Amino acid sequence: MPATRTIQDYIRTIPDFPHEGIMFRDVTTLFADPRGFRMAIDQLLHPYAGLRIDKVVGLEARGFILGGAVAHQLGTGFVPVRKAGKLPGRTISQDYQLEYGNATVELHDDAIEAGETILLVDDLLATGGTAEAGIRLIERLGGKIAGCAFVVDLPDLGGRARLEAMGMDVHVLCAFEGD
Repeated sequence: MPATRTIQDYIRTIPDFPHEGIMFRDVTTLFADPRGFRMAIDQLLHPYAGLRIDKVVGLEARGFILGGAVAHQLGTGFVPVRKAGKLPGRTISQDYQLEYGNATVELHDDAIEAGETILLVDDLLATGGTAEAGIRLIERLGGKIAGCAFVVDLPDLGGRARLEAMGMDVHVLCAFEGD
């Protein structure tokens, strides 16, 4: 009988993408496999299954895939945090630092009601900049964050420590050392 596969086994590593020296952790191979995808969704939501979660917030773009599936399983709504200029209604925005510059994410200003409990979901936690920007947006609308769930952590880049220093509960399914 073959050994049981882990989440990490479903993730492909592509060297030198998008830049030389980067080991890109490609979760599309995880998404494409029905067992792997179901395992990831089940494991992402497991720590939060007994809690009251009002909405799941997914970070662009792979967080939409994961967050939508987690929201469905939890029986709650889904809210996207998008790159600037992509949402059609009134938005609030948050700037953040990238490795090579700055970026902005936005959230509809009526997407979260004050006091709602939110689960933040994304595929990968690197430096934590995008997640922190999403957290700031949620908090500005009065949302309470139950946790932040990610498939992959790159611990050498410090994102988990950054979010935990903000008081966030961080749940990850696997980690890859290095960039």
